[in-house]
Amino acid sequence: MDERKPGQQLEKLLQLLGRLAVKPPAKLRTWQLTAVSAAVGLVVAAVAIAAAGPWDSSGQRTAERDLAASLEAGGGADHAGGAGGGAPNAAPSAPSVLAGIAGPGRSARKAPDTGGRRLADVLRPLMDDKKLGPERSGVVVDVATGKRLYGKSSGRALTPASTTKIATAVAALSALGPDHRLTTKTVIRGDSRDSRDVVLVGGGDPTLTARGEGRYVAESASLRELADDTAKALKKRGADQDVSLSYDTSRYSGPPQHPIGPNENIAPVSALMADEGRLDDSSSGPAARTAEPARDAAHNFANLLRERGIGLKADPKSGKAPEKAVELARTRSQPMSALVERMLTHSDNDIAEALARETAVAGGEPASFDGAARAVRARLDKLGLPLDGARFADGSGLDRDDRLSAKLLAALLKHAAGPGRPELRSAVTGLPVAGFTGTLVNRYPDASAGTGVVRAKTGTLTGVNSLAGTVVDPRGRLLAFAFMTTGTTDPQGAQSALDAMASALAGRDD
Repeated sequence: MDERKPGQQLEKLLQLLGRLAVKPPAKLRTWQLTAVSAAVGLVVAAVAIAAAGPWDSSGQRTAERDLAASLEAGGGADHAGGAGGGAPNAAPSAPSVLAGIAGPGRSARKAPDTGGRRLADVLRPLMDDKKLGPERSGVVVDVATGKRLYGKSSGRALTPASTTKIATAVAALSALGPDHRLTTKTVIRGDSRDSRDVVLVGGGDPTLTARGEGRYVAESASLRELADDTAKALKKRGADQDVSLSYDTSRYSGPPQHPIGPNENIAPVSALMADEGRLDDSSSGPAARTAEPARDAAHNFANLLRERGIGLKADPKSGKAPEKAVELARTRSQPMSALVERMLTHSDNDIAEALARETAVAGGEPASFDGAARAVRARLDKLGLPLDGARFADGSGLDRDDRLSAKLLAALLKHAAGPGRPELRSAVTGLPVAGFTGTLVNRYPDASAGTGVVRAKTGTLTGVNSLAGTVVDPRGRLLAFAFMTTGTTDPQGAQSALDAMASALAGRDD
């Protein structure tokens, strides 16, 4: 969680705006502060591409634990409080802050066309930094034109760590659409008015919450509200006593435990869980997890029903709802676009594995690790993305058997940022903003050219570091980049080297 106080955050923002020659308002409220910080990265990209062409709008293990925890800051678009589903809300507006951006009545700053040679000269010594591992690759692509501006071993498939989540995001958005929501419901067996056999049916929503307050509670599906509506429905039927309760997790199949084993970065994957199986009050980052998230969620639900006057015969047991069961009540997640943003901003492994399995459900595959891997690959192949050497062992990037190339990561981002795939947009708007949100909140110093301009997904495992995202250069071009390295022995040094490469893109005029 960001420990800086609002005054400190405001001071940092004002320093950034001053550096960019933008005069900020005399007084900013909290929501305005958030809007401007996000807009510095996102909206500038939108303005830039409007000039260049049409455009509408970590897995972590030990090394990334602190970074993954950040970080209660939100994504790039605001979904809170909305009653309806849909694509991400429009990003907050902000003044143009790049002198090189052209617009109506303006001319772009003259920049030499060097075919990427100068950029290569800048990136070459950074890519040769000894802090990086023996295997390293990178690519930079102009989103508007598709032109590759830089490449080094870009087709080599390496361990991607949490940048795998970019692939998961694009696959899920493509398969399900940005408006899709995950539904948790209660049903009653049989159509008899005397039936008292209630089933809590998991719908694959790891963000379902049993909490009464806290981060994300207001906008998430609520177990409490589901209990309210279920109790009302049972009382209306006159079936509120001697009730039996079971819970159905059959939507997902296969082993629930991630191959890395019990771990504070991820709970066992289940179609039914509350608050990601966390045993504390956190909403992101590593935390102690329950070994049986479905059972715990069901017991929590049973207690909520009792508080509302429902008499249960016994504690809930695992079971399966019949196909012709009658629905009592339901609660729905935020739209897929918001879930993707939350997953990317906080590098949320639980959401990532759920979205991979939901991609499997949509593709007719078993909702297991293996089925999800096949479904994600099939969906990306359908989009025409370069999959040579790619391997999807999971949806989160915690599995070291994952393999992606820098070329694929950049292509995923180009697809998500381009004008032809608006349904994929939250795969870009959810990327952390350098120096401000998510897993990049503490990685960029105030003086860095990338601060507030670079948006990127981090990836870190022991010996593995990667960074993939977008940046606007001084010429006004939106660039997609991916830098990967394996065999690193200095994780902090490797992260700094990757950040320097992204910042170099923000400062180059090639």
